[in-house]
Amino acid sequence: MADWHLAQVNIGRLIAPPRDPRVQPFFDALDRINALAEASPGFVWRLKGEGNNATDIQATPDPLLIPNMSVWADAEALFDFVYRSAHTPVMARRRDYFERFEGAYQALWWIPAGETPTVSDALARLWMLERFGPSPHAFTFKTRFPAPGLGGAPVDQASSLWPDPWCVGNA
Repeated sequence: MADWHLAQVNIGRLIAPPRDPRVQPFFDALDRINALAEASPGFVWRLKGEGNNATDIQATPDPLLIPNMSVWADAEALFDFVYRSAHTPVMARRRDYFERFEGAYQALWWIPAGETPTVSDALARLWMLERFGPSPHAFTFKTRFPAPGLGGAPVDQASSLWPDPWCVGNA
């Protein structure tokens, strides 16, 4: 799979503006979690704005909607970071900082190795996933598609093995 990397996007709408005490613990954890991602096996790239994270990138007209994008060697590397690292307890507190999101808020897709995804492309992938469901163009951890050229049907993982990353700890 060295010819392909896995891109991911997730978005969330903050419950309050940055620097508000209600969301400050989220912002306080960003540098540590981003450093953990960058040191993780299989990490390739992450979206950064002027503040060394993506929270200052206004991807939509809504100033409280923030994007998170990264690229990984494969789905297993991303899964290990999301569910088997110090990222997991921070992610489990998502509902403390973000509104419940209606619609698709996370998408995965394959990109040629060396390519950098754009925020516009990521938002289009979210729209495709919401509109048409999982496909080779935009999919989820639960319904993963193989990298182009590998053939085969999508992998439909049991939700207990590949949980929704935003629902961990939020039944």
